[in-house]
Amino acid sequence: MGFWDFFWLLVWSFFFVMCLMVLFHIISDLFRDNSLNGWLKALWIIALLVVPFLSALIYLIARGRGMAERQTRQIESTRAATDQYIQQWRDTATRPAKSRRRKLFSTRVPSRRPSSKPLSRRLSPDLD
Repeated sequence: MGFWDFFWLLVWSFFFVMCLMVLFHIISDLFRDNSLNGWLKALWIIALLVVPFLSALIYLIARGRGMAERQTRQIESTRAATDQYIQQWRDTATRPAKSRRRKLFSTRVPSRRPSSKPLSRRLSPDLD
């Protein structure tokens, strides 16, 4: 296999993967759309299977704006749900820590006077 054969293999592989990604994105948008009934969804799926390039181009031209709006709505709802979940767990996790801190800081700590013991005895109390 020469250089140009490998180059064209890479180019065609890129276009193949790109087409698959576009088809999967269109199919996921079809199932995300609540305004289309089942028969129209089935018709679009059949068209995507029979004539993929032409039907994908027609779908993107005809329904591209709605596609972007549906995706934006889904991202916003997912972000809101994630933020709510994080807020819920952050609140439950910080409540006990706050009460423990309050209890620790509300008690008075006795003052420490310098010890008359040598440092080695202060560090290891077993030697007494």
